[in-house]
Amino acid sequence: MTNLTDGISDKYELVVGLEVHAQLSTLSKSFSSDSAAFGGGPNQHVSPISLGHPGTLPRINKKMVEYAVKMGLACNSIINLYNTFARKNYFYADLPKGYQITQDQKPVCFGGSVLVRLHDGSSKKIAIHHIHMEEDAGKSMHDQHHDDSLIDLNRAGVPLIEIVTQPDIRSSEEAVQFLTEVRKLVRYLDICDGNMEEGSMRCDANISVRLKGSTTYGNRCEVKNLNSIHNVKHAIEHEFIRQVEIIENGGHIDQNTLNFNADTGETLVLRSKEMANDYRYFPEPDLMPLVLNQEYLNKIRSTMPALPNELYAKYTAELGLSDYDAGVITADREFALYFEELIKHTGNYKAAANWLMGTVKSYLNEHSLSIGEIGLKPETLAGVIKLVESGKVNNSSAAHKLFPALLKNGNKNAEEMAIELNLLIIADNNDVSLFIHNAIAKFPDKVKEYQNGKKGVLGLFMGEIMKSSKGKIDPQKTNQLLIKELESK
Repeated sequence: MTNLTDGISDKYELVVGLEVHAQLSTLSKSFSSDSAAFGGGPNQHVSPISLGHPGTLPRINKKMVEYAVKMGLACNSIINLYNTFARKNYFYADLPKGYQITQDQKPVCFGGSVLVRLHDGSSKKIAIHHIHMEEDAGKSMHDQHHDDSLIDLNRAGVPLIEIVTQPDIRSSEEAVQFLTEVRKLVRYLDICDGNMEEGSMRCDANISVRLKGSTTYGNRCEVKNLNSIHNVKHAIEHEFIRQVEIIENGGHIDQNTLNFNADTGETLVLRSKEMANDYRYFPEPDLMPLVLNQEYLNKIRSTMPALPNELYAKYTAELGLSDYDAGVITADREFALYFEELIKHTGNYKAAANWLMGTVKSYLNEHSLSIGEIGLKPETLAGVIKLVESGKVNNSSAAHKLFPALLKNGNKNAEEMAIELNLLIIADNNDVSLFIHNAIAKFPDKVKEYQNGKKGVLGLFMGEIMKSSKGKIDPQKTNQLLIKELESK
């Protein structure tokens, strides 16, 4: 497919709505006691209920409801107190009952929005149409046998929420940021691991184009089962170009369901509108309406953690951190929780952020660890920050000697370890002056270079002083004394 390099694409506006399926981290399935755990041998997590045997009856998983409500509250949605379930009827090999239990007319959440931040510094609220609960289908595998497709029904009945946006998205970047924020939300709420590669979070994208300034939506194409944020981005970008080229060449956009080929970066027709299933929704006769009350909502709200945007606002407005620092810290739930504990023990918020994003993050990346696996208590790290802040240990020694030692001896506090390692800074000016005098005496030719205006040789002297003092000096104070001594020569 050719790229539109002549400005034709500037005539058109991209319109995207997303349907995000999040697999809920419950122990059991939506309507049975079968295990909802990922993995296991094929068809091990099944029972007559999830297999759809005659005479079996579903029962609502309370955790599924709680998690769905949590997501709605996090998105500032209206929680529907009177919920009904429906049967969505269609035949597919990995749908053992021949229908899916879902919500149709009365979903659990209406409205709401998710705030996204874009690279140009602007922000935008992506409106949500609704969030509903449903059960997942099984999994068809086409690469396990040379002749046949195989079915694993472990996933059949696993609880999902589907987050359906309004057609508010106008760029692939907005779509990427929306999915990133949704993934952060479900992880902060601890209701889904957000792992798209394992299918815990999946996305369908409804994509259309229209002339800029138009208020009429064009025919949309739905790209199904996008299993990574990268694929969502490229599928949207490809579809925009494809649809614009068809229209510019006098063609018509058929309302098709598409599949995205990650290898070629192209979309292919999965089924046409004429082949689309008539789902024949009708009320689920085996489930009574689910009635919630305000007390229930208040109880759930009281258990919810601080969410990414709330923490972002706190870090920038109250703690004085930069947008970048706040963004990095809030990107990961465990990282943010660690930072929250850290700042309970130190008021030097910038230093705390620098340590987390610098020395700590480098160590985690190098050893492929999460912050929860580091084995260094936040109060211990706060002790390191206090030693540096008070001038008892210099930053270099703290990062390269004290920090690694504390990782190996997590039961000791920072000051105890600094004393044991003999890292405390020499406070006696006579000792510091001696190190300065010896360094100057060692490089008399460099003294002349300095006096002739070559100020860069200061680094040489400081390096020698740090070496001879074994880092047990205050670099800033020593630098000032060194300059004073050199300029008095």
